[in-house]
Amino acid sequence: MKLHDIVPNPGTKKNRKRVGRGISAGQGKTAGRGTKGEGARSGSGGKAYRQGGNLPFYRRLPFMRGQGFTPLNRVDFNEVNLDQLTGSFNADAEVTPEALENAHLLRDARNPIVILGRGELNIALKIRAHRVSAGAQAKIEKAGGSVELIA
Repeated sequence: MKLHDIVPNPGTKKNRKRVGRGISAGQGKTAGRGTKGEGARSGSGGKAYRQGGNLPFYRRLPFMRGQGFTPLNRVDFNEVNLDQLTGSFNADAEVTPEALENAHLLRDARNPIVILGRGELNIALKIRAHRVSAGAQAKIEKAGGSVELIA
C-alpha cells in the first residue's frame, strides 16, 4: 500500500451543495434563503442584542421569575421518602446510593439523593445520603438508625 492508494470509506465524504447555479440545479435564484429580509442578505446576521423587536435576552433575565424561568445552576435531587425505605429494606440494612439504585427508588442515579420524612420508620437503618430533612432525621434516630451525610 502506498500513500496514493489511501482513500476514505465509501459514503463518508459528501460533495458540498453548490447553491445559486441556475433553475435546473434545484437551489437556484434565492438559493434556499427565501425572499428578502435579514436571512437573505450576506453578512453577520445581526448582533446578539438584536432580536427582531423583542427585548434582548440579557435585559429580560432579571424579570424572568416563577414558571417561565429555570435557574441554570439548579440541582435536581432524587427524593426518597421513609415509607419507601420501609418497604424496600430490612432491619439494620445499610442504605447507600447504590442500594437505592438496586431497589429502583431513584429517578436518575447521577443526581444527589435527599431523604424526606413522609411516612413512619419502625426499623433501624444506617442511611448514607447527600441530604436529609430534619423531620426524616428525627424519625430515623427515633427508630434506632443513624444518618451519615455524603459530600
